[in-house]
Amino acid sequence: MPLFYHNGMTEPKKIAVLCNYELLPERVGGMDYFFWQFDSRCKENGIQVDWFFPNQSDHGEYATLTIFDSGYQSVENYFLGFCKSNPTAYTHIITHFIELCTSFFYKIKQFPKAKIIAVDHNPRPIAGYPLKKRIEKRIKGILFSKYIAVFVGVSDYTVAEIIRDFGSSVKNKTLTIYNGVVFDYILERTNRSILHPTFLTASHLRESKGIQDLIAAVALLPSVIKKAIKIDLYGNGPYKSILVEKMKQHDVVSCFTFMGSSPNLKALFSNYDYMLQPTHMECFSLSILESLAANVPVITTNVGGNEEVIVSGENGFVYKAKDVLALKDILEAVYLGHKKIETNTRTLVEDCFSLTTMVEHHLSLVLQNNS
Repeated sequence: MPLFYHNGMTEPKKIAVLCNYELLPERVGGMDYFFWQFDSRCKENGIQVDWFFPNQSDHGEYATLTIFDSGYQSVENYFLGFCKSNPTAYTHIITHFIELCTSFFYKIKQFPKAKIIAVDHNPRPIAGYPLKKRIEKRIKGILFSKYIAVFVGVSDYTVAEIIRDFGSSVKNKTLTIYNGVVFDYILERTNRSILHPTFLTASHLRESKGIQDLIAAVALLPSVIKKAIKIDLYGNGPYKSILVEKMKQHDVVSCFTFMGSSPNLKALFSNYDYMLQPTHMECFSLSILESLAANVPVITTNVGGNEEVIVSGENGFVYKAKDVLALKDILEAVYLGHKKIETNTRTLVEDCFSLTTMVEHHLSLVLQNNS
């Protein structure tokens, strides 16, 4: 069993992983596979893992995890209460989808003598935070960053934003671990249509995902294309009704089909020629990686870590976020075969962005014998 050395004492590793991530059987994504594989690799190394989620579920491999759910209340507050009534000596506490540098990190250091690893998955606004919030984050960095041993960004963009948010003092304990994908259920497209290709989007339906820009761009297409183009929208969310209204206003309802959420989405990418992701905010998109793994190029924006994986003209096309005219021009050129991607996009993902690589990098942070 791997051992953790602290204050001259030797003890087995036991970690808590806090995830503000709802477990949904109808939405099984890359992070679900990461949680399952990370737990499995920890067990193989004799490491006990307690998982803290907003809710309980046994779909997929969650039945094999030790899960404590907060009943949809604050995961952070639930964990604090859990530590008070269950004085467990965790050697590591890892957070996912939890706000960084809050008083919570100070509070959890009062209970266990643990190494705290904070993973940042959160995108930033396209124009940056308002001045007031930037000042607040810098103050929080001064007050609370000292309690976090390692900051993990899911892209180089995210790492740069962590340093921008909380100050240069966190630079030396910040690193990038890219998201990765599991290839087992991702079917590979073998024949890509040059003329009249098919399209999908895959995202939560909210304003920041930019689907409204896609609707506006389609409305600007020549009528002959507008009558024929088909775009399937996978995902659900609070913005759906507004998108429907925009489609009606632009008279493009027939161009789009709402497909809802699919637990089997990774097997469906290969049914399409291109994925569209007109997002305004992104850290490092698993949907992009899954699409590329299916040999389906991606048309997306220049935000977040998108350009760390998409090279325009090689495995997709990149345009400036919110530039509806640029998106319209790309759609038109791709639909008519004037622009095309001929390379197999799966190779890059296999070489650089596998789930196995992602898991091993995260595991290495736990296996290190330092605090």
